[in-house]
Amino acid sequence: MSNHMQYAPGPARGAHAEKDGEKWTLVLVRELRHSPENVWQALTDPEQLREWAPFDVDESLDAAGSVVKLKWASTTQITETKVTRAEAPRVLEYQDMRWELEPMPGGTRLTLWHSIDRRFIAWGAAGWHICLDVMDRFIGGDPLGRIIGGDAMKFEWQRLNIEYAEQFGVDTPNWQPPPAKS
Repeated sequence: MSNHMQYAPGPARGAHAEKDGEKWTLVLVRELRHSPENVWQALTDPEQLREWAPFDVDESLDAAGSVVKLKWASTTQITETKVTRAEAPRVLEYQDMRWELEPMPGGTRLTLWHSIDRRFIAWGAAGWHICLDVMDRFIGGDPLGRIIGGDAMKFEWQRLNIEYAEQFGVDTPNWQPPPAKS
């Protein structure tokens, strides 16, 4: 079920870019109103990931050493991805991402580190911003329905992209994502 029309993302926030030459890492921090255990399930369970994440996996991401098939939205390429670290409900690492969950009063501080080509770091921040909003609502029992790829363009992705680009001091490429699905 989709409640897309009830959603508008807030301003760009809680992100910065760590730079090491051409290697850049997006760091995005969110305070969620859910327990670390519930956030962990949303990060590792394939069914829950299909509700909010910009990729699909064929198996759970909850075991270090496991290999899953990962397919990013709007691509046909499937990559075998090894879970390099899974310490429930605190740390999850796979591919070029690391998630850390820290308990806090009333919920969880979630931090995502995602290595991204510097030219696309604002895009990544805008996309993850929307995905994490959707995840928060999904865990809270008020699902929006997945908003990824070209569909994000309908939900102020361009505005977020510009705001994050300004925060990071980068220009964004002159390219448009694939159109939204009908």
